[in-house]
Amino acid sequence: MPANADKAANFEALHVGQEASISRTVTEQDILAFAEVTGDKNPVHLDAAYAAKTMFKQRIAHGMLSAGYISAVFGMELPGPGAIYVSQTLNFKGPVKIGDTVVTTVKVAELIAAKHRARFECTCSVGGKVVLDGEAVLMVPGKK
Repeated sequence: MPANADKAANFEALHVGQEASISRTVTEQDILAFAEVTGDKNPVHLDAAYAAKTMFKQRIAHGMLSAGYISAVFGMELPGPGAIYVSQTLNFKGPVKIGDTVVTTVKVAELIAAKHRARFECTCSVGGKVVLDGEAVLMVPGKK
């Protein structure tokens, strides 16, 4: 049985204002692995000389790597295993660099009981500054 099976998603256990967070420090290996898995080998992520000539002046992590941390909170913490993505909006507000610690927080904004759906506000921040925000809707299983 998975280690977090006791955290299985449960619509009836959710309430507006409930939130969960994770923290992850972005490493060189994270960026390389993301590029390999997705095929996104944009040189702004992989080539220091190229990135030095951009507005960022250095390599940055893929924006979707940070967005992936939102998925991790949903799947592992809140609402937890068994929740299914319906939609996600993303607004990229700043770069994430190697060594940055990304704090990802999701917060229940609305519950739609008839459809067992929950709308969440989502943020990723580095050093207290929001680098990504958006909203997600998830389908959340009811009590078994």
